Amino acid sequence: MSRHETWRTRKFWEKTGGLLIEEFCAVTRGINNGTRLIDGVIVLNEETKIHDKNFFDIENRDVICIQTKQSRLGMYIMGQALFSSELLKKFKPKSIKSVLICGKDDEILNPICKIYGIEVVVIGENERI
Repeated sequence: MSRHETWRTRKFWEKTGGLLIEEFCAVTRGINNGTRLIDGVIVLNEETKIHDKNFFDIENRDVICIQTKQSRLGMYIMGQALFSSELLKKFKPKSIKSVLICGKDDEILNPICKIYGIEVVVIGENERI
């Protein structure tokens, strides 16, 4: 993650608690596909700390899938949020909540996120720790 994204992901995580896995490896590189990393996965009901690896067994656990961008809510990050939660399904978590963190909202795109069950969290530059 970038210096513009990491602090936003962690600021959100500080409110939810749980185990934060940064750059969660949802797909490893193969002959016919690329690596797919998710900015953050929070495993709820676990000790509140940052995991030291980019993978954790999430089977039968409640998780929050996070995609973060510093910019305004846009279609690129919307796609990441939607499809990242789909990629997590193969790990058989009990539940998946998809959260999109961005620096600015968009009044047209935000309602579309709600249709697909994606929560939009705006954390502006002025909220930096």
